[in-house]
Amino acid sequence: MSSEIIKVPDIGGDTDVEIIEIAVSEGDVIEAEDTLITLESDKASMDVPAPKGGKVLKVLVKEGDSVSEGDDIVELEVEGGGDEKQESSSDSQPEEAPAKQEKPKEPSQEQKPAAKKAAGGKQTVDIKVPDLGGSDSVEIIDVAVSEGDEVEAEDTLITLESDKASMDVPSPYSGKIVSFTVKEGDTVSEGDVIGQMEIVGEGGDDSEDAQEEAAPEQDPSGKALSEKTPPEQAQPSKPAESPAGTPSPEAQMAAYKPRDGKLVHAGPAVRMLARELGVDLGLVKPSGPKDRVLKEDVQSYVKQAIANQGKAQPGAAAAGTGGAGIPPIPEVDFSQFGEVEEKPMGRLLKMGATNLHRSWLNVPHVTQFDEADITELEAFRKAMKAEAEAQGAKLTPLPFMVKACAFALRKFPQFNVSLKGDGETLVWKNYVHIGIAVDTPDGLMVPVVRNADNKSLIEIAKEMAELGKKAQTKKLKRDEMTGGCFTISSLGSIGGTAFTPTVNAPEVAILGVSKAQMKPVWDGSAFQPRLMMPLSLSYDHRAINGADAARFTAFLADVLSDIRRLLL
Repeated sequence: MSSEIIKVPDIGGDTDVEIIEIAVSEGDVIEAEDTLITLESDKASMDVPAPKGGKVLKVLVKEGDSVSEGDDIVELEVEGGGDEKQESSSDSQPEEAPAKQEKPKEPSQEQKPAAKKAAGGKQTVDIKVPDLGGSDSVEIIDVAVSEGDEVEAEDTLITLESDKASMDVPSPYSGKIVSFTVKEGDTVSEGDVIGQMEIVGEGGDDSEDAQEEAAPEQDPSGKALSEKTPPEQAQPSKPAESPAGTPSPEAQMAAYKPRDGKLVHAGPAVRMLARELGVDLGLVKPSGPKDRVLKEDVQSYVKQAIANQGKAQPGAAAAGTGGAGIPPIPEVDFSQFGEVEEKPMGRLLKMGATNLHRSWLNVPHVTQFDEADITELEAFRKAMKAEAEAQGAKLTPLPFMVKACAFALRKFPQFNVSLKGDGETLVWKNYVHIGIAVDTPDGLMVPVVRNADNKSLIEIAKEMAELGKKAQTKKLKRDEMTGGCFTISSLGSIGGTAFTPTVNAPEVAILGVSKAQMKPVWDGSAFQPRLMMPLSLSYDHRAINGADAARFTAFLADVLSDIRRLLL
């Protein structure tokens, strides 16, 4: 037995690549090609396999470390010949150990040139899938060649995509494609034959021989391969290079037409960046080889989107059918199940759908539930009903809700804010405008009661009646539907026990009100029948924390249980 230090192989010229996973521990017994560590660069992630089997004596790195080619990663105890000599003579061990370590590598260094020089003239050779870093059954996402094509050494033949990375499989030789037996969507493993090539052996053109011999010895950047890393192991880490000198990427992105239904080629790091930024990769113009989306492409797309804020976005129509990696809902021919009729959505329905979808995707929703005892409030409302009608107002429970919410917003100003597009700035409002969700035959509308905190219950009731009538007759003006600070959605006249309303962004909270019911409530000595109203407060968790939401609903419930608190 002897120990050997396993080093980082050739990783395609990348330096300071981060280790995202350690796959082995001290004492593990591993086989050749077992994964030791997983690296992630800007363009791809790759597994570093063990060049030989043995026992892990020591792991020399940890997750989060950055490594480069040649760095030590694992000390491995390997089995070799002449163990008795090594144990009896410590002086000979340093000389014999390196010799034993070199033996497994000699065949791999000479294998390709030997295969090509085996016969003079032209010969046909199999094209096989190289070492995939331990991955099995990897899917082919692109076939770059066809039968009859002339290719050069290192030209891409197929592109594979595993769970962790995408990789190009380059041609091992220069020559002509005689046959190609795979297609997009097939799955392959290391050693599978994917086609045959006609190449020139000894006796052919001298320049071709020189090129063929040089191909196995260099990576695509021209750098000599490490002696300890077979060429097959270096190929999966071939990076996708961005074309130099591409002018105005933002301008190109603005003119790019999305690829409907086409598979997006992107590495895991790029996909993670897209998820963090909420970008649909299908809308991003790729600039890498074989239409590969790079980090720079995602960043250019975001810059263009920011520049176009307020304008129609090219992907607005697609937003409802998937995005940020979300699989789209499949199209179904419903007529096969029975008679159907198609009707286009009205303008209000489409606007509402767009706003709700945007809010749901961008706002991290949380809903706080509570109940308010409105027994005394309801008694007061009924007692004042005739007097309110004499003043031309219909006093329903909703004006009380508007007045109480306006009072609560003054008590808890952190609910009367909006989060700016940069995600880092809060706009605090010194006015209180309350929106009321109104159900109309054409869709949902939200007229706004302005300065609700400065108006009486009668004034609020009159204004709400007028706004509601305008909403039903489509006569609301733009300024009567904008500027809201907080929205109330009341389903109390319909029913239900609770629901989770969607925040009406850029507001940060919305109150849902359900049907009040008589319930037995313990007063300390006996159960009493009380009229309890369910409250559902949905809020933007970026701007509001859970404790404040609980305090807000508790305060609102207290105010509604005794409206004299509005005078304090």
